Amino acid sequence: MSVPPSERYFEDYEVGVPEEFGAYEITEREIVEFATRYDPQSFHLDAEASRDSIFGGLIASGWMTAGVMMRLLCDHYVSKTSSMGSPGVDELRWLQPVRPGDVLRVRITPTEARRSTSKPDRGVVKSFTEVLNQRGEPVMTVRSMGMYRCRDSAARS
Repeated sequence: MSVPPSERYFEDYEVGVPEEFGAYEITEREIVEFATRYDPQSFHLDAEASRDSIFGGLIASGWMTAGVMMRLLCDHYVSKTSSMGSPGVDELRWLQPVRPGDVLRVRITPTEARRSTSKPDRGVVKSFTEVLNQRGEPVMTVRSMGMYRCRDSAARS
């Protein structure tokens, strides 16, 4: 996409055109800190105890992975100019464990863009997002929606 995220409006999100970005390294410390606060299961908290789990070692909470995805989206994709939040997600899947040392990036593809008929100053962009590890393997996928202000309505403000 040729328009930088800071300048994007609804019209700039192109259906079928993927973008890939980010490089976020997952650390053991961050896994344990997140799990201690939000997801205190042994395979997220204790490297020793997690060896006997079905995962065979410490793994990040899926909710932490979702948080990293959101950080990367905010840093590289979601418009600070026109974003109006999200009405939600339709599907979230954790496909494989995220481990200390993994480096995550995001690939997002808009699948549908529809301008609102009841509120024509905005549109909804539906997207398929993949969180990939350093080997290019998807570790998480999500189908979501984002609301964005339309460029022509911003010009009238």
